[in-house]
Amino acid sequence: MNKKNATNFLKLFTFIALLAFFSCKETVKEINPEEPIKLPNIIYVLTDDLGYGDINTFNTESKIPTPHIDLLASEGMKFTDAHTSSAVCTPTRYGILTGRYNWRSSLKEGVLTGVSKALIPNNRATVASLLKKSGYTTGFIGKWHLGWDWALKQGDSVGGTGWNPTDYENIDFSKRIKNGPKDLGFEYSYGHSGSLDMAPYVYVENGTPTTIPKKVTVDTGKYTWWREGPTGDDFIHDDVTPNFFRKSFNFIQNQAATDKPFFLYLALPSPHTPILPTEEWLGKSDLNPYADFVMQIDDYMGKLTALLEEKGIADNTLVVFTSDNGCSPQADFDVLAEKGHDPSAMYRGHKADIYEGGHRVPFIVKWPAKIKAGRSSDKTICTTDFFATCAQIVGSDLNANEGEDSFSMIPLFSNDTAVAFMRETTIHSSINGSFAIRKGQFKLVMAAGSGGWSYPKPNDKDIAQLPQVQLFDLSVDPKEEKNLYLDKPEVVAELKELLHATINNGRSTEGLQQQNDANFDNKEWKQLAVFNDE
Repeated sequence: MNKKNATNFLKLFTFIALLAFFSCKETVKEINPEEPIKLPNIIYVLTDDLGYGDINTFNTESKIPTPHIDLLASEGMKFTDAHTSSAVCTPTRYGILTGRYNWRSSLKEGVLTGVSKALIPNNRATVASLLKKSGYTTGFIGKWHLGWDWALKQGDSVGGTGWNPTDYENIDFSKRIKNGPKDLGFEYSYGHSGSLDMAPYVYVENGTPTTIPKKVTVDTGKYTWWREGPTGDDFIHDDVTPNFFRKSFNFIQNQAATDKPFFLYLALPSPHTPILPTEEWLGKSDLNPYADFVMQIDDYMGKLTALLEEKGIADNTLVVFTSDNGCSPQADFDVLAEKGHDPSAMYRGHKADIYEGGHRVPFIVKWPAKIKAGRSSDKTICTTDFFATCAQIVGSDLNANEGEDSFSMIPLFSNDTAVAFMRETTIHSSINGSFAIRKGQFKLVMAAGSGGWSYPKPNDKDIAQLPQVQLFDLSVDPKEEKNLYLDKPEVVAELKELLHATINNGRSTEGLQQQNDANFDNKEWKQLAVFNDE
């Protein structure tokens, strides 16, 4: 071979080698926390009472078609062991926005109503305030359910708890609210105060009610019911979910035309009661109205992702899709079961329960610029982890009193095993404040039963005869059928000690000890089993 041919051969070999190298590299760039990146848009879609088993990609036996949400997962990443911090909505929403377990606040059990005062103080950092400081335009659209302070006609109290038709008479709907989304970092906000079955049924935009309610409505249908209460002329229950999507699409379109990144927290009131699929979707599932409603949400998610593509911002937009807790019995489990569908899939229990069906939820993340399509993770994550994830994205160091129970999910988004995901334990709570702590395969429940609405309920007559703690090995018993507390006393002792320490330390992340907002003393706290040695 002469010198010229050798040179040409070398060039050809080098070209082929480089071509092979780059063709074998992943098309998605791995996340390097030290590398400057263009800040992504962030959209967090929180459904209400959607079950883990309602989405096909999480439950192959699901009978509800969810093609758009399934596509979101296949184009992004799904988490099969994702959990809310609580089995009901208000506490979970607190944890998402603050990165802190809900029971560290003054709310130890239950949920707020449509007239409850603000739960999150204005001086506590939220995901919205964090991102706003980093140059984001921040927006909230949907169901708030974290309390805000209505203007009053007289005195300093609404005059009721929000469960009765007469509890709204002292509200002055002509004036602005206080201590709402704007005070927690949201530059734009549009939504209603509680669940869609909780009065008052009034939209509030940027702190001001959009109309003064002049009528009272109520519905008593099996699926469609809502409590009696004042209703604005522009508040049409059947149209609330479509309206929130329309508002969200407008927000996205407006922000896409600017150079600023945006954060949209879209908190849907559906498929929670009232279960109100529009006429177009009624009967589409051949199951029941609940399944129809899930299909409607799926269709809107398809429209949302299509809009991102249309505006050319899909590649660097982080979309999170999840639920605030497990499915509610209002979905009519018996009717669904007759047709082969279980909203909790293989898992025990449902909304309100300490069992897996109460707090294990579908969780999908799509971020084409940083996450390789089709990935799946079986790592245990919690919805509180959103706070630290956003902090790492914008390169913000958290103060000691910020995101106390939040662990960044960024290491899970890539294949970089050099950076470990730091969550080791996860604490759950039920509607009555019962605790469970999860570490690895083991889950310790500090209650005799469900702590919620499924058998055995806290008020069942035979509850006192049951063991006061439950230990499950989820790796071999995902249905939580065998209580191992007598077989593995050392595991019970370890998890109980970890639970005590996490409660008393005011945080589960590393850092300075913090104070809980309210104490767990014997006079105020029902879950005494957490603090004794039985």
